[in-house]
Amino acid sequence: MKHVVLILDGAAGWPLDELGGRTTLEAAYTPNLDALATAGTLGLAQTVPPGTEPSSSAACTSILGYDPVADHVGRGAIEAASLGIALASDEVALRLNLVHVAEGVMASYSCGHIRTEESRAIVSDLTEALSDATFSFHPGVAYRHILVVKGHPELLEARYTPPHDISDKPVAGHLPRGPGAEVLLDLMERARPVLAASPVNAARSARGKPPVTGIWPFWPGAAPRGLRPFSEAYGVSAAMTSGVDLLNGLAVLLGMERIVISGVTDGSDNDYRAQIEGALAALEHRDLVIVHVESPDEEGHAGNVEGKVAAIEAIDREMANVLRERIGELRVLAMPDHPTPIALKTHVGEPVPFLLAGPGVTPDGGRAFNECEANRTGLLVDPGRGVMGLLLG
Repeated sequence: MKHVVLILDGAAGWPLDELGGRTTLEAAYTPNLDALATAGTLGLAQTVPPGTEPSSSAACTSILGYDPVADHVGRGAIEAASLGIALASDEVALRLNLVHVAEGVMASYSCGHIRTEESRAIVSDLTEALSDATFSFHPGVAYRHILVVKGHPELLEARYTPPHDISDKPVAGHLPRGPGAEVLLDLMERARPVLAASPVNAARSARGKPPVTGIWPFWPGAAPRGLRPFSEAYGVSAAMTSGVDLLNGLAVLLGMERIVISGVTDGSDNDYRAQIEGALAALEHRDLVIVHVESPDEEGHAGNVEGKVAAIEAIDREMANVLRERIGELRVLAMPDHPTPIALKTHVGEPVPFLLAGPGVTPDGGRAFNECEANRTGLLVDPGRGVMGLLLG
């Protein structure tokens, strides 16, 4: 039996007045996902344990069948693994966003979703000016990068606010605080003149694009220990395709094959058809493939109703249709990792709908792939890591 996990990142959400009281999942035209839900099992899964930050780190760890608490790895360390960074025992890795703060307000947590080539040039400037025995900068994708800090393990205990949690809000009161925070605050201050002198920023301003005004470190993590490889935990071989370092880092840490597919990105320009076809090709030598699609989450963070609906519809049209055609030979699990309500522009930890379809799956009366229908079936998988067992059972 071959298995596919399709993660529609952040696709769930809350009802919206502009959609007639429907969620983006309800409003989107998704005939293929709906057909899979009708033919299989539909329910809700609690992917974010109570008291845990509702990030993709916790939620996707659950979908992959691991415990986000007992198997916790700081997100900075996960994304560092994706970049091939081997952390020493006295090093802490943090996610580093390039942000645009205007008049004390987080105007853009992604600096207008800056292009990778531009952001890497800026990280190069930061490296040249600020790297030393304590700090090293590592370029990632778009606005997402990694900062490694040596000799300050106390940063694991500091408190941080993800910048996407304060979109269009004052940054005061949300800067790093607690043990070791002064080290980061000093670095953030020293970065300002480097960014102000950046030729890339000057060119962005000339084009009417938001310049990078600051760096924002958060989500610390240390070198992980004791994670059981996926093949040992579940007895099947697995591969992963994603446009973001978080999922690629989880693949590295769990011993999964990382599939590199041309055209796979973290945004609405993702080549959905190439991604699903490349994923299914991996099933020639693997038992299971995880297909992670970031675009609905990005549109949710941007507060873009039409963009989020369009992203969901593209996944249905270009990916779910292919899975539907092969459902006789594949067992499919499709679900968001967490909701990203448009009204909040950030994540919440509420249960998300999931569908399970394919050989051996008994229909449970679900009629469409959305939050309301999933709730109506009465099936709740809590903790959410149990969905992997359902898929492979």
